[in-house]
Amino acid sequence: MARKVRISKGKTMKPNFFVFCEGETEVAYVKFLRSVYRAPIQIIARKSDSNISEQYIENCKRDYITTDNDKTFLMFDLDVRGMLGHLKKIGGATLLVSNPCIELWFLLHYEDCQGELSSSDCLARLKKQSFGYLKGTLSEAEKLNLLKNVDVALGRAIKLKEYENPSSTVYKLVQELNKL
Repeated sequence: MARKVRISKGKTMKPNFFVFCEGETEVAYVKFLRSVYRAPIQIIARKSDSNISEQYIENCKRDYITTDNDKTFLMFDLDVRGMLGHLKKIGGATLLVSNPCIELWFLLHYEDCQGELSSSDCLARLKKQSFGYLKGTLSEAEKLNLLKNVDVALGRAIKLKEYENPSSTVYKLVQELNKL
């Protein structure tokens, strides 16, 4: 009996989401998103954030199988002077920036934010809302709240003026993941 030749079904790979970020809190949040959406999110933590460049990004991507539909994101806080200008110079990446810090994105899950905030003010307000919040980790209760109120936070973040204090564009990653 002759064997049948196996024909490929033409499956395509999901696009990779390359998230370059600066700190432990951002890494914890992106890992949480990866587990919720079961998406191919590659997290590249960068400690010396001011040195991030297109060349660095391309070098990191060489370690992965890539597709034409891959997306690159830069998740950084804007509490460092000159950071926004530096990040805008990097082409082909979506900015996921929070001004003043990533905790603003978390705070938007609890309350609306209008007035200018410092990083310490933002952190203090978040600790009042999410008792026991610690930078760099997300408790199960916090993860539940982030999941439950993501649409509320998304709506609040969209209303804020991009890159101003307060603002967060982390919602752009959530929107991309929702498209999957």
